[in-house]
Amino acid sequence: MAGGTTTNIQVIQWGVNLAMGIMFAICFITGLLKLTLLLRLTGLNMVVLPSALISDLHDWSGIALGVLVCLHLFLNRHWIISMTYDILHGTLRKI
Repeated sequence: MAGGTTTNIQVIQWGVNLAMGIMFAICFITGLLKLTLLLRLTGLNMVVLPSALISDLHDWSGIALGVLVCLHLFLNRHWIISMTYDILHGTLRKI
């Protein structure tokens, strides 16, 4: 494999990581919009927001994020196992 080329697994990992970031942003922002205390403190409680849509987006993006995290862990399982072995056996290289 030449330097600078990417493998299919790297493209898949990049896509999963990008999707995780997008789902996190949606889930986080909709979660903030669901906080009534935050809305009162910022004065946004008088703004009419589509609460049902916000709640649905929050719920589904949270589920999608959970699935993507599981997929991310599966795709990186070899690295996780290797690092765990190195740490538990004290063979991690000192920088």
